[in-house]
Amino acid sequence: MASCPAVFEDYLQCPVCRDVFRDPVLLMCSHSFCRLCLEQFWQHTESPTCPLCRKNSSVNHPPCNLALKNLCEAFIQESTPKASAGAEILCALHNKKLTHYCLEDKQPVCVECSEIHNKHCFKLLDEVAVDLKLDLKRKLVKLKERLKLFQNAKQTCVQTEQYIKCQAHYTEALIRKEFEKIHQFLWDEEAARVSALREEEKQRVHAAVVKITQMNRDILVLCEKAAGIEEEIDANNISFLQNYKETVKRTAWEMKDPEISSASLIDVAKHLGNLEFGVWEKMLSIIKYTPVILDPNTAHPCLHLTDNLTTMELRNSITELQENTLRFGDYSSVLGSQGFDSGKHCWDIDVGSSSAWAVGVISESAYKNKEILAKQGLWHIGYYKGKYGQGTSDEMLTPINLKEKLQRIRVLLNWDEGCVSFFNPINDTHVHTFVHKFTERIYPYFCNACPEEALRIVPLGLAITEE
Repeated sequence: MASCPAVFEDYLQCPVCRDVFRDPVLLMCSHSFCRLCLEQFWQHTESPTCPLCRKNSSVNHPPCNLALKNLCEAFIQESTPKASAGAEILCALHNKKLTHYCLEDKQPVCVECSEIHNKHCFKLLDEVAVDLKLDLKRKLVKLKERLKLFQNAKQTCVQTEQYIKCQAHYTEALIRKEFEKIHQFLWDEEAARVSALREEEKQRVHAAVVKITQMNRDILVLCEKAAGIEEEIDANNISFLQNYKETVKRTAWEMKDPEISSASLIDVAKHLGNLEFGVWEKMLSIIKYTPVILDPNTAHPCLHLTDNLTTMELRNSITELQENTLRFGDYSSVLGSQGFDSGKHCWDIDVGSSSAWAVGVISESAYKNKEILAKQGLWHIGYYKGKYGQGTSDEMLTPINLKEKLQRIRVLLNWDEGCVSFFNPINDTHVHTFVHKFTERIYPYFCNACPEEALRIVPLGLAITEE
């Protein structure tokens, strides 16, 4: 702007005050004026007219000429010398010291500006600056707190990303290991079935060779007999008749005729019939089905879970794991991976000789809001300091009198009927039953506080039934 011709400034001057436009407004006749200049002019006229062409204005509050306003502000900014460090900043319009602050327009003003900002509230510049700086500092503290929160969240996300990759790599290795077992079983089964086929082939071929050998001997004998008889037939009549009696005896054959039966062939149906079903049926010997699988994402850092996620072992050292809201922090507990919101469900837990344990079920809300565990949502029985107990929270358990020591517990959840029962499956005796109307998802709950003994979910026996 400073390089523009001096006459350029004439086009930016208000026709009334002859100064650079301040808050210019545009009339319908296309003339522009400072808003304050136009308002003061209209105070001395009977009707709103243009100060230049005297045409009546159809609006009492003409719109701002935004393009002209931006141009004037840019011109003033470029034409005003920039304050050097430590130099006093003056009013851009009147070149006077800024002493007050307009609370309505929120900008510093000089004495002459205060006349323009008519009926506005003003405060001393230094006083307002102190108050606004204090307010801004408080907002800055909150902003930095949120910045730190986002930085920590980002760091957590980065760590979670790395942990997810480790989880995926570890899980993939276990999947491949399990499939290697299945592949090995199939390879062994294939080899066994092919071997059985080869053995049957060997036996069938041997039997056929023996029969062929015997037939060769019989054929040789028959050929010799036939040749001798033919010689007798070709002899003269006297010799023929003299030997006829003996010749007739030589035609007799006491051995049975050869037999060729289907029993001498390979039993193809035995080897191919229902092959897949037979292999699958035999595979049941290596397959284990556990009705409840542990969720490693919920396990306390001190709990170690086996690769098949059915056994939990308490260790004194804490495993460094990715922090997440799902994991238990106060109790050495873990949940089942699947929750139930209907139906009947049953699972057995082998506690062995553990001296401290608890098993049962927990509601989804009690698990997610762990602070309410002391009040409700956890139905379980436990063993601690040589005593058995039952309860509906993590508080002290109500004693249960049992004649025999529990080494295995059966949990029977009937969500629809609203009850969860505990049994001793070894002698099929009832231990305790909770009655509650369930209204949300329920998860299996396990707690092991004994480092000497692991808790194990017992796999079920599998059988094939035909429909």
